[in-house]
Amino acid sequence: MIIREITDKDFDGLLKLYMQLHDNPFPAKDERVMEVWEGILNDENHHIIVADEDGTIVSSCVCVIIPNLTRGQRPYAFIENVITDKDHRKNGLAKACLNYARDIAKSKNCYKMMLLTGSKEESTLKFYEQAGYNKNDKTAFVQWL
Repeated sequence: MIIREITDKDFDGLLKLYMQLHDNPFPAKDERVMEVWEGILNDENHHIIVADEDGTIVSSCVCVIIPNLTRGQRPYAFIENVITDKDHRKNGLAKACLNYARDIAKSKNCYKMMLLTGSKEESTLKFYEQAGYNKNDKTAFVQWL
């Protein structure tokens, strides 16, 4: 198992995994979708971390570094799209991806990492707490657009 950042060859594998996230359909590789993909690949602040098992992406998370004018101009990191393939769960893969993201955030001098989850399942909330996140310091609000 290798934990690494995505490459340009990972589009199909990542989107196949994302089909398990909110029942996303596999998108057509049209100009708009590929423009988004290229934008992510070329954005030095956008990191998609994956667990690669023999060339198959089985877990992933996104870590976006956000420049900031407060806290001594130190950036912060936002974690999103944490997913592990249903047949590979409970093997520490998501935690390994999150740890890789934490290493990126530390290397970028971030002062904090934030993660939101829509899950209300106790096992998911406990997982995030065991991975070092807490639900007591901040209150999250979401406005869907």
